[in-house]
Amino acid sequence: MTTNTTNATAPAVRLAGVTKEFGDVRAVWGIDLALRPGEIVAFLGPNGAGKTTNIDMLLGLTKPTSGTVEVLGMEPRKAIARGLVSAVMQTGGLLKDLTVRETAAYMASLFADTRPVDEVLDRAGIAGLADRKVGKCSGGEQQRLRFAMALLSDPALLLLDEPTTGMDVEGRRAFWSAIRDDASSGRTVLFATHYLEEADQYADRIVLISQGQVVADGTGPQIRALASGRTIRAWLPDADVAAITALGGVDHVEVRGESVTIHAKDSDTVARYLLTATPARDLEITAKGIEEAFLSLTGQGESA
Repeated sequence: MTTNTTNATAPAVRLAGVTKEFGDVRAVWGIDLALRPGEIVAFLGPNGAGKTTNIDMLLGLTKPTSGTVEVLGMEPRKAIARGLVSAVMQTGGLLKDLTVRETAAYMASLFADTRPVDEVLDRAGIAGLADRKVGKCSGGEQQRLRFAMALLSDPALLLLDEPTTGMDVEGRRAFWSAIRDDASSGRTVLFATHYLEEADQYADRIVLISQGQVVADGTGPQIRALASGRTIRAWLPDADVAAITALGGVDHVEVRGESVTIHAKDSDTVARYLLTATPARDLEITAKGIEEAFLSLTGQGESA
């Protein structure tokens, strides 16, 4: 069975001037966003940034206060009614006394046409758990069952809210391998996650939101590049913190034992000083990672 398709020229997702208010609280503030068919897009942001609110609007669970929300060129509820959209949420939706296969088969009975139950269980990596009661499955296994259920209608758009919560490293790797295979057939995937490295590694594109607004949109390398500066580490006993801090472009100096870590906008100046004016050795210069970019762009003291 091939992935459900619709108007090939329409964006898989389009939000134009979208706002969403809950009383006096504005959760979403004028978002403009378009996703191309076949993209894997990560939705990142601190708690309360508006990630789940946007996903709820795409699922037709709530309507925007203003602006336009379209899924595959139509209103979200119409796309869902046609089986073009599926979602994997963090919790709920499972009956603990049914087996894994019974759960998937029950869900399949709600659609006129679905992928075979055994096929989706295999795709989700839980074919070997088919006869196990859902209540006996781990949190990660239950999440993979939700993924299998989402694949039954062969949707054109798959929305994932913290999809790998509870999965171990091997489970997450297998999960994303399956997602990548599906996306290659034209399926669009939008996922919200708090695993920053996961977004950086598996998403074609990262949309970073803060306080209900898009603050960055691009590939992982493009997002990381927005966090200016680099980190310089070196072996340097008795480091002169004052002298290093006085160098142009130095943001922060941290000394741990005989090593020093320097965060600076001008890494060349710092490296030149360390190599010519001090006995520093084992010098290492690295660009800031996705976590530093996240913190810098959202103004957060810690990641979500």
